[in-house]
Amino acid sequence: MWVSPEDVLLAGALWITERANPYFILQKRKGHGDGGGGLAGLLVGTLDVVLDSSARMAPYRILYQTPDSLGYWIIAHGTSRKEITEHWEWLEHNLLQTLSIFENENDITTFVKGKVQGIIAEYNKNHDVKEDDDTDKFKEASAKFRKLFGMPDEEKLVNYYSCSYWKGKVPRQGWLYLSINHLCFYSYLLGKEAKLVVRWADITQLEKSATLLLPDVIKVSTRCSEHLFSVFLNINETFKLAEQLANIAMRQLLDNKGFEEDRSLPKLKKKSPKKVSALKRDLDARAKSERYRALFRLPKDEKLDGHTDCTLWTPFNKMHILGQMFVSTNYICFMSKEESLCSLIIPLREVTIVEKADSSNVLPSPLSISTKNRMTFLFANLKDRDFLVQRISDFLQQTTSKIYLEKELTSSLNSSDDEVYSQHGSNLSSSPQTSLGSDSERTFNLNDSSVPTASQALMTMYRRRSPEEFNPKLAKEFLKEQAWKNHFTEYGQGVCMYRTEKTKELVLKGIPENMRGELWLLFSGAINEMATHPGYYEDLVEKSMGKYNLATEEIERDLHRSLPEHPAFQNEMGIAALRRVLTAYAFRNPNIGYCQAMNIVTSVLLLYAKEEEAFWLLVALCERMLPDYYNTRVVGALVDQGVFEELAREYVPQLYDCMQDLGVISTISLSWFLTLFLSVMPFESAVVVVDCFFFDGIKVIFQLALSVLHSNINQLLDCKDDGEAMTVLGRYLDSVTNKDSTLPPIPHLHSLLTDNGEPHPEVDIFKLVRSSYEKFGSIRADVIEQMRFKQRLRVIQTIEDTTKRNVVRTIVTETAFSIDELEELYVLFKAEHLTSCYWGGSSNPTERHDPSLPYLEQYRIDMEQFKGLFNLLFPWANGAHSDPLAVRFFRLLDHNADGLINFREFITGLGVLCHGDLTEKLKLLYKLHVLPDVPNEQDEPDSAFEATQYFFEDITPETSMSHDSRCRNEKDDGFVRVTFKNEKVKKLNPPDYRHYLKLWNQESQSKLENPKDLPKLNQSQFIELCKTLYSMFSEDVAEQELYHATATVTRQQTRKQHSSGVITGSTVLLSCNLENKLCDEEKAEDGVEVPPMQDIKLEDSSPKGTSCAMLISDDDTSMSSYSVLSAGSHEMDDKLQCEDIADDTVLVRSDSRGSHGDRGHMGSLQTGLPHSTSIDKDWAITFEQFLASVLTEQALVQYFEKPVEVGARITNAKNVQKVGRANSLSTSDYEISLSG
Repeated sequence: MWVSPEDVLLAGALWITERANPYFILQKRKGHGDGGGGLAGLLVGTLDVVLDSSARMAPYRILYQTPDSLGYWIIAHGTSRKEITEHWEWLEHNLLQTLSIFENENDITTFVKGKVQGIIAEYNKNHDVKEDDDTDKFKEASAKFRKLFGMPDEEKLVNYYSCSYWKGKVPRQGWLYLSINHLCFYSYLLGKEAKLVVRWADITQLEKSATLLLPDVIKVSTRCSEHLFSVFLNINETFKLAEQLANIAMRQLLDNKGFEEDRSLPKLKKKSPKKVSALKRDLDARAKSERYRALFRLPKDEKLDGHTDCTLWTPFNKMHILGQMFVSTNYICFMSKEESLCSLIIPLREVTIVEKADSSNVLPSPLSISTKNRMTFLFANLKDRDFLVQRISDFLQQTTSKIYLEKELTSSLNSSDDEVYSQHGSNLSSSPQTSLGSDSERTFNLNDSSVPTASQALMTMYRRRSPEEFNPKLAKEFLKEQAWKNHFTEYGQGVCMYRTEKTKELVLKGIPENMRGELWLLFSGAINEMATHPGYYEDLVEKSMGKYNLATEEIERDLHRSLPEHPAFQNEMGIAALRRVLTAYAFRNPNIGYCQAMNIVTSVLLLYAKEEEAFWLLVALCERMLPDYYNTRVVGALVDQGVFEELAREYVPQLYDCMQDLGVISTISLSWFLTLFLSVMPFESAVVVVDCFFFDGIKVIFQLALSVLHSNINQLLDCKDDGEAMTVLGRYLDSVTNKDSTLPPIPHLHSLLTDNGEPHPEVDIFKLVRSSYEKFGSIRADVIEQMRFKQRLRVIQTIEDTTKRNVVRTIVTETAFSIDELEELYVLFKAEHLTSCYWGGSSNPTERHDPSLPYLEQYRIDMEQFKGLFNLLFPWANGAHSDPLAVRFFRLLDHNADGLINFREFITGLGVLCHGDLTEKLKLLYKLHVLPDVPNEQDEPDSAFEATQYFFEDITPETSMSHDSRCRNEKDDGFVRVTFKNEKVKKLNPPDYRHYLKLWNQESQSKLENPKDLPKLNQSQFIELCKTLYSMFSEDVAEQELYHATATVTRQQTRKQHSSGVITGSTVLLSCNLENKLCDEEKAEDGVEVPPMQDIKLEDSSPKGTSCAMLISDDDTSMSSYSVLSAGSHEMDDKLQCEDIADDTVLVRSDSRGSHGDRGHMGSLQTGLPHSTSIDKDWAITFEQFLASVLTEQALVQYFEKPVEVGARITNAKNVQKVGRANSLSTSDYEISLSG
């Protein structure tokens, strides 16, 4: 490739000159190619790898030099001699004569440099190359990465690092390449080459560790091996990037959310590190944005723009607090250096004025921000104040435009959540909002008019006070309210409130009953999403009412189980509100839909918040604060269960082994975490836990759980089984009381089940919470996230293994494959799906992988993916001829005709070929060629070839898949819709081949199959079957015998039809063609030249009795295109006259598309048969006739009875995975491959 001219100091060092002229020199790197250059060549090759020399990537180069100058410039390099020779010849033909005209050497140099740069610019323009995305250094590394590992262009390199890989006790110095989907390592030392390729999706453990010998090691574990990497220049950066990429892979396995590059990143600055890629910057920006959103509880589509050090004036203690200001699209946030000191969130929608104040020695570079509620925030010590003000002004302008649009227009919502929602077939729009005031109450009546609707928190409507406990408790509640009001006066109220240690103290003392809803919204961040999505909930409720699916059925079933002891849910008003919120969320997020435990949490939210507020609290809970908790496999809860086990091992080690032996941790964590203790603790106590959770996040739940274990250490150590341990913990939690509650005691269901013994002494909830902070408050949120990553790898891979075992267990009794073979085949099947997710396919990965489906349906492949597996595993696959047969196979296996097949269907087809007997294989071959009848409205094709083309054109995978994917998209949200269709499909008659598939599906379910029920083959179908046999045998060791046998079978059928008076020209010739093909091959072997087919012309004056001739091309690709030419036969001299020869000509050709371009020399010979001789409607053959003919030929019998080495095919398929469209990668996924 041409490169921007660069100076070269020593032109001869480590290079060999191969060609030269007065201006240009072509050189080859020592140690490359044949000869290797001896010891010097080995050392050069080793140094190139260790030192990351670009020469290792490009072993050839062209230098420019003027005759009288000592300086050299590299203008091109290449990975192959062919590439560099093309550049050299271009220079000789286009530049050499021109350069001789110049008199000044400086003019020559300027001209050459300009010419090369012009070529590069023209190439970039023609190939749509984006400038400045990556540096030249990184582009070289990317090209080297793709060349070394055979990766397609779609596989993007993120970064690469120098390190050592430990192979046994020997370290190999090389380079670790981290791409979006793979971790790769390459080393070249003294002629020994080592390559490692591991998919991120296969990694079960990724950790950074330290030993005495190896202080910094990254350990990468898969299901069957471990890999150690050390000697990193920056191990923290490497490990963080590896973590991110593994997380992306796990997310893809979990819910198909793959990686999409962010195109909105700013361009790379000149002072940036030389090898930073655009993808690396993208991932770094994502990581920072994730931390930013988690720190301030912001919506999940918020992107951090930047942050800077500054000070904030805090009026409550009259101090300048040192910290950092964060600016994003919709928010300005502040966090003090000492986290607990002060934090602040200012939504730009609340900002009225941003102005630069006068600088002074006391207050340098101050910035004042005023809000709608008349609060003013003063920042100072800003390094680049002018730039910051400009960015904030830009964002403010965008925010103002959004608010204007929301007020004045009916526009589509564009938050990321709505995008997810709209992908599932819903079109949302925000209705004009007349009242934006936070105090205004919307009254819904979106349900049946006979059902009352909740316009306020249910607790305010059903609050009951106990007369004997009224005064003292109410007085305490009043004091709490006053404390909070004083706090609001001093620190501000609403989203712009200063959040300090004082705020935390008030939360730990308990939030007043009538302030819970407001403060939960504030601390969870749900208030922001609600404010930016006016009318969204109403719209959702309206759209979801009257829709039914599995989620709504489960919701209806659980409605009356949600806090049934509370009076608010003992009547239709509370039940209807709960139904609306849960159904609206299921409609918003079909990936989650509804999960048990959501009803309990939502019912509590409705007690303290209005209906819309409860909905947004549920959104915050499910999508941000408890990620993946409520999906179909409660992955998030299982992850946190693993985190809890790690914390228990660290903080209560004396109890950990005992709890593990009893298996208690896994039981308690799910019930405690999923419902935030609401299902295991008295209601009035559990809401205090919810208060702390919304303020401090998941760490509160871990702290409290550890505190409960710590308080019961002695009793738990004495337990003999898990039941006894659960009883101990149940009694303890039942005894947790809230003495400040103004509510009458509500009977707790859990206590009703365990009150048959002495009650546990009462435990005050506030003391328990405070104790948990004192003992375990050192647990940090970032540490929890680190532990979650480790556990997420384990949990998701365990789920994948469970899925594999369940699938194998389901179908092992239906096939002759062993369990081990089925597991290996499942891995290959899944790998094909994942590869298409990485590098694109003809169908949407989301449609092919749905974790909510039954195990067998979770991974499905489309036709293109099936072709890849067909070529690797199926015995009948044979080079260029495999694709047409694979298409037939796919259509036969795709019973429901949705363009996708699952693992069971795949194994059904493969099982017949690998373990079926002769009859089963022939029956399958026969079925593959039974095509549907031609629709009446279509003109009858002119030839057997055209008939075949008709079926392949009209029943293409693209047609059926586009139709079915459209249907699936309409039903993706799972809600039932009744639609009526009355449209005619051109050419394709819907009942056509699906009718046959249904018949065969029913037939396969019957143990006793009657061959007589199989449809008959017509003439064109029989020709296609013979063509398939011909292509199947083309590389077999007994090729000639098989051709003779096939010709004999064809001749037998021809004679039978002839004896019955049914015969046509195109039929009688097929057997002759096969024999003539053999004759040609035998002549070629004997040195007799076969005339090239392109020189043959058909003349009407051909003599009678000319024998059949099968004309073939003289190259190795001839088998993909052959001709059936009839000039009559000895038995038909009376019937077929000379003048009919041209009319009897038919070209029968299989799919000629392939990698060789022009294969069909006979394309011009498509002279069609007349209707009378092309397809005879009376010509037909039954399966029994076909079977009987085959059984007479020993060669065919031996071929179809030949045992198949399944293990060898699986091993080969594992080593040769299909990559992209033209490349193949030798994947040593779990092993290092060495070659020297």
